[in-house]
Amino acid sequence: MAIEAGNETGGHRRIRLGMVGGGQGAFIGAVHRIAARIDDQFELVAGALASDPARARASAKELGIADNRAYGSFEEMAKAEAARADGIEAVSIVTPNHMHGPVAKAFLEAGIHVICDKPLTTTVAEAEELVALAKRTGRVFVVTHNYTGYPMVRQARAMIANGDLGEIRLVQAEYLQDWLTERLEVSGQKQAAWRTDPARSGAGGCIGDIGTHAYNLACFVTGLELDELLAQLSTFVEGRRLDDDVQILLKWKGGARGMLWASQVAVGNENGLTLRVYGSKGGLEWAQENPNRLWFTPYGRPRQLLTRGGAGALGEASRVTRIPSGHPEGYLEGFATIYAEAARAIRAAGAGERPDPAVIFPTVEDGLAGVKFIDAAVRSSASKGAWVRMT
Repeated sequence: MAIEAGNETGGHRRIRLGMVGGGQGAFIGAVHRIAARIDDQFELVAGALASDPARARASAKELGIADNRAYGSFEEMAKAEAARADGIEAVSIVTPNHMHGPVAKAFLEAGIHVICDKPLTTTVAEAEELVALAKRTGRVFVVTHNYTGYPMVRQARAMIANGDLGEIRLVQAEYLQDWLTERLEVSGQKQAAWRTDPARSGAGGCIGDIGTHAYNLACFVTGLELDELLAQLSTFVEGRRLDDDVQILLKWKGGARGMLWASQVAVGNENGLTLRVYGSKGGLEWAQENPNRLWFTPYGRPRQLLTRGGAGALGEASRVTRIPSGHPEGYLEGFATIYAEAARAIRAAGAGERPDPAVIFPTVEDGLAGVKFIDAAVRSSASKGAWVRMT
């Protein structure tokens, strides 16, 4: 059993963490808070948890944040925390998409490390600005594409890098849900309302919410870079302003081909994120709803089941495995891996060092790639399915 992802304070104090967004009625904020605490690396000490100052302070009180560190706006929080001797060292951004850019910019300029939910921003220009700012300030910038934290995803990445699949030929990614099959956004459901609102979600609906996860996972595992795509973004629910189904053909640099399907109206699916990769020597298949298993098929030989913590587990998977094989690890633990990797990078930065090369997390550059993917897909679909080159 490996426990490298956890119990790593080793005499270190916890990293002081702030949060923007994630207050009363939010979903993902609670997930981030749990993930940040699983490996005991962070302590939430400050927050601007809602756009309404009264609700922000009420949310902070519920979480035990001191009154003098419960802020009514992110601007106030960035300025005040940067001035404190015991100010936050990192901020977790869990707002609707349109606020990611302004919040991240404010905290980078205040000298604070950033952990930001996806997509990075709603426009390519804003994402490029953040990349430049992160580079200029030297702050750690983590984008929480949490599925890259699963041990068997790390296993798949390592196997491909080791050449177990040979030359990669086909990459198929899916992320299927059904929760927006009806027009839930008019019912007052908060999560549906902002995700289907172009002003808050950006130009993409399903493509930005879950399509980016499928795309990032494919890139992370294969190491491939996308060259061109041909997209069809559809809106099946009458009155909805953004896409709820996405079907894309992919051309990867180096010659590999693939497809990506993301849908939030695929009835009978909950969180069906699946990745299949096929090369000249073998194939891999992984499904998020059964994340402790990875299927590997060497060409001409029987299909093999590899399990988290089981026989055949590589070091890249073992270092982010917390409990013995047969005990399921899932969504929260995978998310926690991203926070654990962020902690390693933040501690290294504090010591003026680079983190160990084994430390892997989605970076601000990966976030930019995701925004470019959304932009290219929207442009391709608007042009009636023209091939669009990634820029």
